[in-house]
Amino acid sequence: MPVRPTASAPLLLATVLAAGALTACGGGSGDDPDTVKVSYKQSMDNQIRVMDDYLEAMKKQFEKAHPGKKVKLVPIKAPDAEYYTKVQQMLRSPKTAPDLVYEDTFLINSDITSGYLRPLDPYLEKWKEWPKFIDTAKAAARAEDGKTYGVPDGTDTRGLWFSKDIFKKAGLPQDWRPKNWDEVLDAARTVKDKVPGVVPLNVYTGKPGGETSSMQGLEMLLYGTGKDPVYDPKAKKWVVGSKGFKDALRFVETVYKEKLGPDVEDALDPNMATRVRGEFLPKGKLAINLDGSWLPQDWLKGSGHEWPEWSKELGLAAMPTQGGQAPGKVSMSGGWTWAVPAKADNPDLAFRFIETMQTKENAKRWYIANSGISVREDVAKDPEYVKAQPGIRFFTDLVAATHYRPAYPAYPKVSTAMQEAMEKVTTGDGSVDDAASGYDDEVRSATDGKVIER
Repeated sequence: MPVRPTASAPLLLATVLAAGALTACGGGSGDDPDTVKVSYKQSMDNQIRVMDDYLEAMKKQFEKAHPGKKVKLVPIKAPDAEYYTKVQQMLRSPKTAPDLVYEDTFLINSDITSGYLRPLDPYLEKWKEWPKFIDTAKAAARAEDGKTYGVPDGTDTRGLWFSKDIFKKAGLPQDWRPKNWDEVLDAARTVKDKVPGVVPLNVYTGKPGGETSSMQGLEMLLYGTGKDPVYDPKAKKWVVGSKGFKDALRFVETVYKEKLGPDVEDALDPNMATRVRGEFLPKGKLAINLDGSWLPQDWLKGSGHEWPEWSKELGLAAMPTQGGQAPGKVSMSGGWTWAVPAKADNPDLAFRFIETMQTKENAKRWYIANSGISVREDVAKDPEYVKAQPGIRFFTDLVAATHYRPAYPAYPKVSTAMQEAMEKVTTGDGSVDDAASGYDDEVRSATDGKVIER
């Protein structure tokens, strides 16, 4: 299953997903001390069995290494929002809670705050593999209480994809490496002037795009303006009134006011991300795309829109910081973790299954199968991993400059406020100052006034 941007709407516990859905998911861990039940998100596409095949292999390996112990896989086939809802329902009762659950870093803190997950620190302190995980990835499942509640199984990063053919026609370099925001905009302006009929620059925007707009769009800009631009971890408060936020909005406004981006109706199409991967990039309709590391998975054999030539036709560049200030580039990362429910019957056995999945060889196997980005330093240096897919080295190197969202319970509402602010400046329905002021008000409300003025 690919690591993808995730939905930003707060969870709504729909009654249609109640008891019947839980039964369909296979119930909880039960009383069998020798069986570990593992819940995970199964792809909605029946042809995609990357996660299923991997877990089946891990099950066989685990049962062989632990005679008498069994693994029961409990797939949950549902879109993201419904998956989150079903998981939360399962975690509420010892009758339905699995022993191990696949948790998105985007919403893991909601489950932590609700008391649904168990801190893993007693296990991690003794686990020899844990020091090999990259620090920024470890932080993705660390809560405000300082404890860690999940083991990441990979991540993703983001950068600039560009069409070499369009750049050649525009007289731009094939090894383009923009040093600041102005150089990104100048390249887009050059494309607009010299290569009519293509979209110069795509920056995801607005509420229809959901978390894609927040993460690939605004936050890729915002985190290039200065340290901790969304949440101040020392003050434990959310940031409002910042110049960086207005500067990021102004970049978005410029893209759409100068018609450097897609037509507004396209930009606000909920399916824009799918169209970029399946139409705009493969058909040479887009010059520069601010997007994620997972795109090539959509172009593989059997995907429905194969594009084996992509690595020759597209270039990759890091998104620069606003003025080129250190570290010079910026990325955002998400991903998923394996977590142990607070009401799991067999937590020790569950962590032993995590240990099986996270040997170096098994972790590498998963990253390669999933087109994922390694969160382990040893795998990141492994030649087999590095050569597995074009671009993997580029996106792995971005991990050193990446940021994770402040995935605390208030974040989904903060994210929605970002999307609303972007949409205002994209459509011209509000000025940058108005949009930023509206964002600040929404953040104050969403965080009960736990804000810091910048």
